Amino acid sequence: MGCIALRIERASWQHAGAIQGKFGVQSASDSAILPPGRRHQIPGKPLEPTERKRRHSGRTTLSDVARAAEVSPITASRALRGERSVAPELVERVKLAVEQLGYVPDPAARALASQRSTQVPVLVPLLSNALFVDVLEAVHRTLLPHGYQTLIGVTHYEPREEEQLLRSYLAHRPAGLLITGFDRTEAARQMIAASGVPCVYLMELTQAPGVHCVGFSQTEAGHAITEHLVQRGRKRIAFVAAQLDPRTMQRAEGYRRCLRQHGLYDARLELLSPQPSSMRLGGELLEDLLRTRPEVDAVFFCNDDLAQGGLLTALKLGVDVPGRIAVAGFNDLSGSDQMVPPLTTVRTPRRAIGEASAQMLLGLIRGESPAVNSVDLGFELLVRGSS
Repeated sequence: MGCIALRIERASWQHAGAIQGKFGVQSASDSAILPPGRRHQIPGKPLEPTERKRRHSGRTTLSDVARAAEVSPITASRALRGERSVAPELVERVKLAVEQLGYVPDPAARALASQRSTQVPVLVPLLSNALFVDVLEAVHRTLLPHGYQTLIGVTHYEPREEEQLLRSYLAHRPAGLLITGFDRTEAARQMIAASGVPCVYLMELTQAPGVHCVGFSQTEAGHAITEHLVQRGRKRIAFVAAQLDPRTMQRAEGYRRCLRQHGLYDARLELLSPQPSSMRLGGELLEDLLRTRPEVDAVFFCNDDLAQGGLLTALKLGVDVPGRIAVAGFNDLSGSDQMVPPLTTVRTPRRAIGEASAQMLLGLIRGESPAVNSVDLGFELLVRGSS
């Protein structure tokens, strides 16, 4: 079908020994719902079987966990969802009961009871790009302690694939959505709006009312790296790009805006390829650029993998960087600081975007209104030896 859906599940409850002595403490918030006359669990002693018979399947239920932890089922449920209203000592009791009973939540039953699942789909264009891997890792680490599982949907920059993924996910009433960017079909927009599912957009910004987003200005970042090259005295600055997704073209707009301000813009110095971004392609594009536009004295590559390939090709061809030509990239991907010379680039707040967007979504799921709908996390210009 051209789509990928992966479930990431990692859970590690604290060891029982870390909470010894806490079972004797009863919270006032839970005192009214503890079964009267029940003795407390002795720390370190295995939990005794519950009197109530389990369902015929033999599956441990939430009620079993609640009885073993001596709390109500609703408190056990809230503790497992990471709700702050549950006292820490009760959370620890529930966690220990879960560990000793081997309880695994039934997502179908939970979704039926709450009319919404604990799953959060995250739609990204590619998994081969380290940029999105960093975002996904941060999202997962933020959502998991609150009881939410991350589903990964890969759109491959194809609008119809995104529609297909949205239709599939929304049919199961997810807890929320995290979606990359704003560029999509009208049908996809209508599905998101009609679903009523909380949604936060990643990597881009807008001031449109009612839209929640976390990112930075791609256009301003493209302007900043180009301005740096201008301030280095470069006059014939090329823009080399691949993939040509909306964020790449926003960086291109920043490049154009900067050069027009300085009277240096020349459309012939743009080299745009629809192919997927890669080091190999970056090397090929630099060779093409030097052959067809020999007057170029600087290159702004739209992504670091292209720039890394360009630097390797320059080294192979004996082209002096930055003497003959300055090189700059974007995203500060792994290895950019180890290139020869080290690559000047823009560091983007990928992990911070993942964490902040997940935190915003958690608030929306709880029915809270964020202080601001659009969170600008900015970017950092890293000047290194290549410029």
